[in-house]
Amino acid sequence: MKILLISTNYSPELTGIGKYSGEMTEWLAKHGHDVRVICAPPYYPEWKVSEDYSAWKYQKQSSENLTVYRCPIWVPAKPSGLKRLLHLASFALTSLPVVLRHIFWRADVIICVEPPLFNSFGAILTSKLSGAKSILHIQDFEVDAAFELGIVKANWLKRFIYGVERFLMRRFDKVSTISEAMLKKLDEKDIAKDKQLFFPNWVDTSFIHPLSTVSEYRSELNIPLDKPVVLYSGNMGEKQGLEIVIEAAKNLANDNIQFIMCGSGAALDRLQTLAKGLDNILWLPLQPFERLNEFLNLADIHLLPQQAGAADLVMPSKLTGILSSGRPVVATAQQGTQVACVVEGKGMVVAPADSEAFSAAIKTLANNPKLRNELGINARTYAENNLEYNSIMSNLETELKLLAR
Repeated sequence: MKILLISTNYSPELTGIGKYSGEMTEWLAKHGHDVRVICAPPYYPEWKVSEDYSAWKYQKQSSENLTVYRCPIWVPAKPSGLKRLLHLASFALTSLPVVLRHIFWRADVIICVEPPLFNSFGAILTSKLSGAKSILHIQDFEVDAAFELGIVKANWLKRFIYGVERFLMRRFDKVSTISEAMLKKLDEKDIAKDKQLFFPNWVDTSFIHPLSTVSEYRSELNIPLDKPVVLYSGNMGEKQGLEIVIEAAKNLANDNIQFIMCGSGAALDRLQTLAKGLDNILWLPLQPFERLNEFLNLADIHLLPQQAGAADLVMPSKLTGILSSGRPVVATAQQGTQVACVVEGKGMVVAPADSEAFSAAIKTLANNPKLRNELGINARTYAENNLEYNSIMSNLETELKLLAR
């Protein structure tokens, strides 16, 4: 098949949407399909365009069966609500000529990744004019999240945006998303069942797996063997609610526990200011991808905080790797949400913003190696049975072939 992917974020970004978009196209190209990608230069989660890439130039990269077109994007140093909109709109505008040029390439299937919804306009127009089938793949219900988190408050604006979103979604042949709860959200948006497609995020269980030996990171970071490591790794943005980790570190300052905060993002400076004076938190940049398994195995306990209201609008991409590493996780989510259901039996779930319960859950696991081991085994089993990379991509390939026919 000839497959066109439109995704603002793409490899070599190590976290979030870019990671999954990159792995998706690499798998499809490896299995003989002619794949083209229209994306921005890598900038996430640092909010800074990586070296060897330009924020203002068009670039083209080609390898066997895979061609990547990089389009200019404005990246604010300190993203806010309005700046984020301008940031996303800048890519939608600069990429539009490249997207429309693919009318003449005549793809079999066009896949458009949301967020942002802005990219939908070009994807729909190109698919209609070229005769290609189209899929909107939703990694994050950005519109609902903006309302739930109070970023957009005016009722008339909400009605208008929801109307535009519904109009665009219905123009795609299929709308896919990554969790059962997010599929139910499509029902609420009146997307017909026969248009819905379940396409979850995955993990390479052969790459991310429990180590039989102690991670070398312990000696490199001078962490004693008897000190449990509590790890948050990934984007440090505003919607994660990471303040609760700092509060837990304060509450457990006298316990024999090492907190590690790894990554970068819009909230990093503010979080470090909140943590000033704490000597039980170690701050690290994102680690090299080739050492990801070793780094995830450094943790005795992983952390997955989120703000209230976000647990069924997004499915945190980092959760797949956490589960595959065979380590328990402490998550913040309301009972009954998708995140809570997945984590149950593989870690502990507390209510969002409840720092006392969050701290207590960390302390319980830190003091109980046997419980950590049991929950970790359950997590690894779940990953092997439900999140395996090749299995999920093979299912997608089958769906694409059926759609293309």
